[in-house]
Amino acid sequence: MITRAEILKIKSLADKRGRDEHGLFVAEGEKIIRELLLSELCVERIYALEGVLEDCAGVCCVTRAEMERISMLKTANSSLALVRKPEWRFDAGTARDNLVLALDGVSNPGNLGTLIRLADWFGIGDVICSPESADCFNPKVVQATMGAIIRVRVHYCSLPEVLSAVRGEGIPVYGTFLDGENIYEAGLSSSGVIVMGNEGRGISESVAALVSHRLFIPPWPSDRCGSESLNVSVAAAIACSEFRRR
Repeated sequence: MITRAEILKIKSLADKRGRDEHGLFVAEGEKIIRELLLSELCVERIYALEGVLEDCAGVCCVTRAEMERISMLKTANSSLALVRKPEWRFDAGTARDNLVLALDGVSNPGNLGTLIRLADWFGIGDVICSPESADCFNPKVVQATMGAIIRVRVHYCSLPEVLSAVRGEGIPVYGTFLDGENIYEAGLSSSGVIVMGNEGRGISESVAALVSHRLFIPPWPSDRCGSESLNVSVAAAIACSEFRRR
């Protein structure tokens, strides 16, 4: 049986302050919870409807009404887990042999979740975010990652500081701009950092100054006057696909 104190604790995790205070985040749904149980992440507590995840040890059985009270979703799922927030350390040298995705102020939780899912799809194990970016443990982000949050290491840091270190090691830093080189004609490496900017403002000046290769995703045909820009998640998908295609 779930207690009132537990309900209040879970509901507090809807806010970043609560997640930071307790060091926990919420994951909902049987599929992601089973993935979490097989991962290196620490699942602290599981709540489920009767008959759900009954093969897992220590599951707290709750009623449908109780699940609706603790769920962060519009339509409550059949199970919910409290997961310990992992702490990852990012080293600039990681980008020497791997692609790394850098997000400069991506503020929409749905976009961030999709970008983490994209990173997972394209084999990018590390995503670095500016402090202004959405919290990757926001319930909306976790849901949008479709389990990728388990496999992708998300780091929050000063992008200018990290990118300076990356450039200092001679590692390329790519970014998408309207005045960049056509991505389909540019020389691309199999490693380095790909920077994607804020939904409205794009890449900030301080970060843009550290980009060594400015890229442009052209419309079709190239002289067509259509939409002003692409959604950041769509642009990232095109860029990652082109890097991996090479």
